[in-house]
Amino acid sequence: MRLTKGFTLIEIMLVVIIIGVLVAMVVPNISGRSDQARKTAAKTDIEANLGNSLDLYQLDNAHYPTTEQGLKALIQEPSTPPVPMKWNGPYLKKKTLPKDPWGHEYVYVYPGEHNKDSYDLSSLGADGVESKDDITNWDKDEK
Repeated sequence: MRLTKGFTLIEIMLVVIIIGVLVAMVVPNISGRSDQARKTAAKTDIEANLGNSLDLYQLDNAHYPTTEQGLKALIQEPSTPPVPMKWNGPYLKKKTLPKDPWGHEYVYVYPGEHNKDSYDLSSLGADGVESKDDITNWDKDEK
């Protein structure tokens, strides 16, 4: 009598079915994480990275950059009025303007429409146009 070592077709099929069931349970949980991570990165840029840099600019110069000067004022001293008296930049560590996680420019407005005493800063989100998916530094429910 010969002893053969190996798996039967039934055993292999059972393992494939088990792996299939595990994949079916895990994939839906992972699939939405990419978009969630991009939204979190944009929110962090708006609230922390760019927000802190704009606040430092304001502390040095008693005002935020104008809409015309834009976020570029954080890396290069503006030459358009009002010219900052005590520009102490660059205010961003990398000396380049970051883009949002979808590759779009952040939208900066000063004085803000939504933040009257401050600035409006937002990302246009995945679609790249103003819509419900935008990430902002204001409460979207307020008007």
